[in-house]
Amino acid sequence: MKSHLKLILAAAAVAMFVPAMALATPNGHSQGHANSGPTGATGPEYTPAPQGNAYGVACRGESKEHHEGEKGTAFSRCVTAMAHAANHPNQAPGQVCKGKSKKHVKGEKGTEFSRCVHDVVKLRQQERKEQQEQQEQQQGS
Repeated sequence: MKSHLKLILAAAAVAMFVPAMALATPNGHSQGHANSGPTGATGPEYTPAPQGNAYGVACRGESKEHHEGEKGTAFSRCVTAMAHAANHPNQAPGQVCKGKSKKHVKGEKGTEFSRCVHDVVKLRQQERKEQQEQQEQQQGS
């Protein structure tokens, strides 16, 4: 009699589990999830584009460790430079980053100045791309 009870409980558990699995996508997220992309993609294969002024995305490789004698962290200085670059579009990237260190640090790619210039250039390219897309959408309407 105990074996019949175990069998019934196991069947009930499976019956409750199967409908939940039928609603889930292969990566474990339910369909229609709030983070789903334009085509319904979710999970690690879909990462939504940053919204608004996400300067931290461009600076994510910078150190967040504070060093004595420096104002802020490398990350905070990078974010400040990105905001300055966005607010001064006619200023050259080298001018935006002029206060950054040009000293090489072992184990890091480039200098703080070169990484800042690279990030400013990428930011400006992204802004131009977004402006072109907006113009194309306006012309298509």
